[in-house]
Amino acid sequence: MQFVPKTISENQPEIIPIKESPPPELVTFDVGGMKCAGCAKAVERQLMQHSGVISACVNLAVEVATVECQPGAVDAEALAKKLTDNGFPSVSRLGGNQQEAEAATVERRRQEIRQQINQLSIALILIILSGLGHILGTKAPILSNIWFHWGLATLALLLPGRPIIVDGCRSLWRNAPNMNTLVALGAVTAYTASNAALLFPQMGWECFFDEPVMLLGFILLGKTLEQQARRRAASALQALIALQPATARLVDFKLPILNLDSEELPPNSTSQLYNPQYIEIPADRVRVGEWLQVLPGEKIPVDGEVCEGKTTVDESMLTGESMPVLKQPGDTVAAGTINKSGAIVMRATRTGEETTVAQMVALVQAAQTRKAPIQNLADTVAGYFVYGVMTISALTFLFWYFAGTHIWPSVLLGQDMGHGASGMGHGASGIGHWASGMGHGASGMVNQLPITNYQLPIIHYQSSVLLSLKLAIAVLVVACPCALGLATPTAILVGSGIGAERGLLIRGGDVLERVHQLDTVVFDKTGTLTTGNLTLTDYLPIFDNRQDACSTISTIIDGVSGNRQDACSTIIDGDSDSRQDARSTIDSKLLQIAAAVERGACHPIAAAILLEAQQQGLPLLPAEDFYTEPGLGVSALVEGRRVFAGNAAWMGEQGVAVAAELLESCQGKTAVFVASGGVLLGVIGLKDTLRSDAKAAVERLREMGLRVMMLTGDTEEAAAVAQQQLGLAAADVLAGVRPDGKARAIASLQAQGCKVAVVGDGINDAPALAQADVGISLHCGTDVAVETAQIVLMRNALMDVVESIDLGRATFNKIRQNLFWAFAYNTLGIPVAAGILLPATGILLTPAAAGAFMAFSSVSVVTNSLLLRRGFRA
Repeated sequence: MQFVPKTISENQPEIIPIKESPPPELVTFDVGGMKCAGCAKAVERQLMQHSGVISACVNLAVEVATVECQPGAVDAEALAKKLTDNGFPSVSRLGGNQQEAEAATVERRRQEIRQQINQLSIALILIILSGLGHILGTKAPILSNIWFHWGLATLALLLPGRPIIVDGCRSLWRNAPNMNTLVALGAVTAYTASNAALLFPQMGWECFFDEPVMLLGFILLGKTLEQQARRRAASALQALIALQPATARLVDFKLPILNLDSEELPPNSTSQLYNPQYIEIPADRVRVGEWLQVLPGEKIPVDGEVCEGKTTVDESMLTGESMPVLKQPGDTVAAGTINKSGAIVMRATRTGEETTVAQMVALVQAAQTRKAPIQNLADTVAGYFVYGVMTISALTFLFWYFAGTHIWPSVLLGQDMGHGASGMGHGASGIGHWASGMGHGASGMVNQLPITNYQLPIIHYQSSVLLSLKLAIAVLVVACPCALGLATPTAILVGSGIGAERGLLIRGGDVLERVHQLDTVVFDKTGTLTTGNLTLTDYLPIFDNRQDACSTISTIIDGVSGNRQDACSTIIDGDSDSRQDARSTIDSKLLQIAAAVERGACHPIAAAILLEAQQQGLPLLPAEDFYTEPGLGVSALVEGRRVFAGNAAWMGEQGVAVAAELLESCQGKTAVFVASGGVLLGVIGLKDTLRSDAKAAVERLREMGLRVMMLTGDTEEAAAVAQQQLGLAAADVLAGVRPDGKARAIASLQAQGCKVAVVGDGINDAPALAQADVGISLHCGTDVAVETAQIVLMRNALMDVVESIDLGRATFNKIRQNLFWAFAYNTLGIPVAAGILLPATGILLTPAAAGAFMAFSSVSVVTNSLLLRRGFRA
């Protein structure tokens, strides 16, 4: 049986403090044109400059910007236009169909990848032709002709390299240089220097036209691999969005429909269940309360309740559970899940953005745009990175030209050994593709010697200007701002995608970082460690003040006055058998009163009492003016009298005494006391059972080095039973704690230096979930708990608490690995490219080799993030 929670306006401020100011408005943009972390920082800077913007967060991996702004203060379209005008084509997601917007984004990215593949194909052809000229030598005079290599370099800049060069120059002009700026400067400088060497041979420079060819080829290869990896990383979210159905079949449920099992209805059946009158409408236009037909193999269009038919539903995309779930009339179904076996008619209960799958998509998207605090250092560096690299490149040129070549003149003496096996620097001169006296004079004569087929080493001197220029270009090209920008978002992208596939919704990178720091996990008891399906074990009317109690019950219960008084008199004065029958009557009346009061509450205790009353066929008494005191009890007006139902503390606040002997008789059970007019009418005992995976989850968390505690508003006696079953220490159990006390208990642990996660499911747990470093809520819990928590467990399984912490730790470790690699790569790569090893070892990175390393850096970061999936295979 389902119970609809009621919101009590007078009680709401005690559960969730209502702010007078309206909450900030969130606007999301799809942002194109970002090439590296510097671009992402530039977009953030432009967004923050707009009036009304409170904060902005840009995710390079998914190309999304999320802006928090004052309500009504920002025109989303104007802001998108501003970004577009500044070189970052942007589209606002406000008011659009989510599926259509995502489909457009996916199609745009596919076109970008296709364009990159086409450019890469051209670049690879140019690299092959350039390589053949070195390999074949005199066997193919045309391929070894210096003008042929000039043509290859020119084509490389005009065809595959043109978008990179144009974007790099534009970014530099807008005072927001990026990775393409560095590559463009390197490629154009190498091409220009080679042209000078070709046209003015008297300078004694060598030509290296194949440097821009290989440089652009390696960069395009790296970008293509990176895009493919990023696409794989985002596949889980795209699959989740694709899960949302496009259409729904609207039917008139007033038509006669046969109530037959799905197995008895073949697809060609003429039953109204299979063949009603219907119209197809977009799923996002379905309204709450409308009736929808879903046939086998179709997706459930919206969240709803099965009204007719029986089937099994595949809910694996939402919960990660592969086994289909049986659904029959009265059961709930979620949008996007797949109807496997039978035709059903359902009634819509939540539509559009309110459906479970839409909320999951929103949570995952939000998670992928929220940064981990550890990324702040990378963001700070990225903001100045390109400027710093350009400065280091200029200083490298100046040092080697004015000082380095004079301090170590031997670096100008090199041996061209046919470029060696590695192609990365051969002797002090690096990769010299043509000796300075190769015979390609001003007249443009064809090179008379094979480029690589030298019989003996040729000793030559190269220009100090050319060496300094090569080193400066290598510095420009080797630096990789992309690795810094992709380190955190790609790991979060993969981690949140794995979580979504397994029904673990983690709200962002900041949550992952806090998960990594956890040392204490605090569980709520009722509905979290226990099933929440309480069963009634005792009905105990109180007869210490017998006549008053009976009189109060008699007044409340609507019926024949004489019979009520007779029942009370029989209990007081009658014989044993008569007393037993009368006591049973009073037990039922006590339950009936309690059910009337609990009808206004949303809690497992209320559900259990209402279910018992329903099973006994007791009619619900009319009640009004419901009031809930979280963690204590409820009250309502029943037949004009205020009735209270709750724990002993609640009774004490109402001036109703509860005898110590009575409390002792309720040991190990949850006791609900019922009182009215200052008179204790009776007590109802309930028992709950632990979830099947509770003990295993607690033990696993301990093995992970975490302290496990239990926090409950239940009595110490009831908590002690669960404590023994779970094997918890007495010091790790806090019982009889009110909701506001729960938050204070968590704050007390935090004051002791603990990093605390709270696992809960009810409205009573919301303050503690908000106070905790990480709040973890079961999806079956109340909306307040789900909204307050940072991690939501869709499967409602406690072992998912273990898995979510495991996933959080693993993801954060990937973030640290990526950031370490990105910083280490740039820290080591830039000095090597600047020639720090050249005087002592003769090792020199050519621009082409530097470009290869640059591309490898970005690809390695994304690939390392994708390796996260290896530890979480289904």
